[in-house]
Amino acid sequence: MANEIISYLEMCTREAISLQRGMNYRIRPDYSVILMSVRNGSPYADRFEDDGSTIVYEGHDVPKSNHNPNPKVVNQTLMGSSGKINENGKFFRAAQEYVRGLRTVEKVRVYEKIKQGIWSYNGMFNLVDSWSVAEGGRLVFKFKLVATDEIDGSPVEQTDHKERRRIIPTSVKVAVWKRDGGKCVVCGSTDDLHFDHIIPWSKGGSSQTADNIQLLCCKHNLQKHDKIE
Repeated sequence: MANEIISYLEMCTREAISLQRGMNYRIRPDYSVILMSVRNGSPYADRFEDDGSTIVYEGHDVPKSNHNPNPKVVNQTLMGSSGKINENGKFFRAAQEYVRGLRTVEKVRVYEKIKQGIWSYNGMFNLVDSWSVAEGGRLVFKFKLVATDEIDGSPVEQTDHKERRRIIPTSVKVAVWKRDGGKCVVCGSTDDLHFDHIIPWSKGGSSQTADNIQLLCCKHNLQKHDKIE
């Protein structure tokens, strides 16, 4: 469920893989996984656009080595040192083949790091484009992902921009976590927490302010559903 708060261990358990890297192409036959962060000091320039319905995700650097002691000053690549396509290349190829109409859109589960030990599941996104750009004197890759309201694994594709799910901004999530003390505001539980819209977005509630977001455990989040309390 989108806006769910989980630990790194829970995230790895859910995906049945040790998520040691940010880009994980096709860890399942029907979707990929990326880990992102927009916090200060994050290693990559990931960002949200369109009120959070779009993610521009930055490709990953070459591994640090004796040959490349500072990966931030060399071009990102689509191939590894062995000559095999790397994760940048796999995502880039999938996006370009979709743009050219050669394949269906790649589904991507997106997890966002909120703070140390705290992650938020941002839901399922469609990988719709990729490109390269010169930044800081080197070549980097960018990937465009668009939010979808579909249930994970559903074949339904969301194409109407006006209906795209909006992601709660990271700054709001951090503020709500601090304000609510990392606990459900109803029962005080610290397990199975979610960021909940007090006035649902479907009823005009905002995702842009902490005043409309609260922490609820799974039980009370399901009980509330789209009710305005």
